[in-house]
Amino acid sequence: QVQLVESGGGLVQAGDSLRLSCAASGRTFSSSAMGWFRQAPGKEREFVAAISRSGGNVYYADSVKGRFAISRDNAKNTVYLQMNSLKPEDTAVYYCAADLNPVYTRTASEFYDYWGQGTQVTVSS
Repeated sequence: QVQLVESGGGLVQAGDSLRLSCAASGRTFSSSAMGWFRQAPGKEREFVAAISRSGGNVYYADSVKGRFAISRDNAKNTVYLQMNSLKPEDTAVYYCAADLNPVYTRTASEFYDYWGQGTQVTVSS
């Protein structure tokens, strides 16, 4: 069993930055690929970023490329999402997720086994 707890969300203005954190319990963190997804009101959940077990490979949605950065600290069982130059369209609930069997670092939500409860990010214009 893996528990994921996100933190760091909030209300910011366009152009500001936020850093989300996701703390994981359990012994499988370092062997899991990790991802961030988001869901805006009335929209489907979408992929934001993913990182391989070692952190050597990262992937981003086109909409956040160049503005967001995913990283992880396996010693702290934590994955981060640094979000810069935030836009109103980034407003969503952000979820972290763990893929316990990463054949490769995947971007589709159906491959992720455990999910956090989400943290709200609101960007005002």
